[in-house]
Amino acid sequence: MENILSGGVGAAIGLIGAVFGSWFTARRQDRMWLREQKLKAGTAFNTAVVQLLDHLKGTQLGDGGPEVNELVNRMQEARSALYLLCDGDTVALADALARRVWSTRPTEGRDDRRAEFQETLDLLRRFTHQLRQEIAKS
Repeated sequence: MENILSGGVGAAIGLIGAVFGSWFTARRQDRMWLREQKLKAGTAFNTAVVQLLDHLKGTQLGDGGPEVNELVNRMQEARSALYLLCDGDTVALADALARRVWSTRPTEGRDDRRAEFQETLDLLRRFTHQLRQEIAKS
């Protein structure tokens, strides 16, 4: 009788360990997937923003034709993914950055435009830093 009882307790402990291990592995894989998705969306958003800003060094966004429209679409798609995946602070910075890119004028000429462009770059750095922190804690 004692052998059956000790065997049953051992089997129950083994089953609990297997269930816990399975749950822990699934949770870890979910966190890794989320981190990877945040990284992909953030990279796509940053890349599109930087390319748009490079284009803005000499022209208005509306003057760019199909290639600029493609960059804007990529930025918007990545921003949508950030909405679904990231915390409110990161999303708010992405929104502010997207609005800022739309309002940034070409940098040629006046010093106030250069200062505005620099403020946009600073916002891009803040967004990147915030996203890095969020990915690190995921």
